[in-house]
Amino acid sequence: MSTQRYHWQRWFMLALIIIVLDQLSKSYFNNQLQYGEFRPVIPGYFGFTLLYNPGAAFSFLSNAGGWQKYLFSALAFVVSGWLGWNIVKRRFSTLMNWAAAFIIGGALGNVIDRMLHGHVIDFVQVHYYDRWFYPAFNLADSFICIGAVLMVLDSFRKPQESQQDKD
Repeated sequence: MSTQRYHWQRWFMLALIIIVLDQLSKSYFNNQLQYGEFRPVIPGYFGFTLLYNPGAAFSFLSNAGGWQKYLFSALAFVVSGWLGWNIVKRRFSTLMNWAAAFIIGGALGNVIDRMLHGHVIDFVQVHYYDRWFYPAFNLADSFICIGAVLMVLDSFRKPQESQQDKD
């Protein structure tokens, strides 16, 4: 089995590893904390909490009545499918393959939560004492954001660099 012929396997394996890490971390915090509980790690700045988000980023549509679960899941499948197809067809640079694998892993990690629980489990809390709180998030959200940043970075590359860098 040639790695050139099956170059896409490594990217899908990376996405699968992200899904597993995401689900393990969510399971751990869901079992270790009570809903709404906060455990400081760096007092005044960072800690772990357990919150459930039935919506999307920043609780967008969280009070929509449940239909949003299907919308966000369908969107995650469509985006993941498109990214996966482009990985298989070798249309992406190496950097873009990293981005796509991160986004696929994160998106499908959150879909699993939506289908199993009806909401996404969030547990990372960044804040500045009691004055400012960033919305709680999870590993899947982090990988999606890192993937998005990598996509932006890839977009600044010269077209010939991207073509030469393909796996």
